[in-house]
Parts: sequence; C-alpha cells; structure tokens
Amino acid sequence: MTIAEFNLLSETEKYDALFKCCGSTSWANLMLTVFPVDSLADILIAADEKWAQCDEEDYLEAFTHHPKIGDKDSLKERFAATATWASNEQSGVNTASADVIDALAKGNRDYEDKFGYIFIVCATGKPASEMLWLLESRLPNDPDREIEIAATEQAKITRIRLEKLFA
Repeated sequence: MTIAEFNLLSETEKYDALFKCCGSTSWANLMLTVFPVDSLADILIAADEKWAQCDEEDYLEAFTHHPKIGDKDSLKERFAATATWASNEQSGVNTASADVIDALAKGNRDYEDKFGYIFIVCATGKPASEMLWLLESRLPNDPDREIEIAATEQAKITRIRLEKLFA
C-alpha cells in the first residue's frame, strides 16, 4: 500500500492496519493523529515519538500480540492476522535443532514466570541460537531494566512492520 492510499483510508481502516504493526491501543490511537503524512520517514519518526509517549501498560498490551519465539501453533491459531509477518520474523527458528527449540521453550517459560510477559525480541534476521543467547542473557535482568529492553525491541518490530505495510 502506498502512503497516499493509506492517507485516504477511514480512521477505522488506518487504526486496524496500525494495530497490526503494534498491538497497543494507545499507540495506534496516537498514530492516527499524525496522518496525513508524505513519507515513510515521517511515519517512522512518528512511530518512535508516539511509542515514547506510551507507558508500561501499553507495552504489556503490545507484547500480548506476539507469539512466543518458536511457538508455531500459536502463530497459526491466535495470531492469524499477523502470522505471515511473525513467521517471517521468526524464520531463524525453522532450521534450529531440537535442543535449541527445547531450550527456547524452557527459557520462554522461565522468562514469563519471572517477568509476567513473553520474551520480546526483534527476531528478524536472527538465528534461533542467537535468540536463545539473548533470552538467556536477559533473564538475570531486574524487572525495570527488562521492560525497557522489551519495549525497545517492540519499537524495532513495529518499525519493520510499518516498512512491510508500506512496501
């Protein structure tokens, strides 16, 4: 879709498209205030600015719109609207060994038990072994530091999805 075409969409259609890029109600509503725009650069700048206006509750809402790394069943069922994007983003898991997949599953459980939300990482271009290393390296973080990191990773994912939306 072109930016010119997007500018002509109804507010509901814009909201729905933006919400697929970042599952935060607040962020999507804040983004509606920036249109019409002329360029992808304007959208990406606004996306970062609006994400910076969000709070922890908004982050947690956005995190619920992602499957766990390597959880192919939830990609198909619960995340059908963004399954293609998420599947491509997590494609590094497709060639991972059973040991790495098992370790990711255990790490995901440990992470969720500790922090109360799923492990969020911008998985695009990362092999499963790197995602596992990142997960394990972030587990010792204190909750305040980890929510900051996860929110930064969400912002990266959002930017990639916006680029795909306007590709």
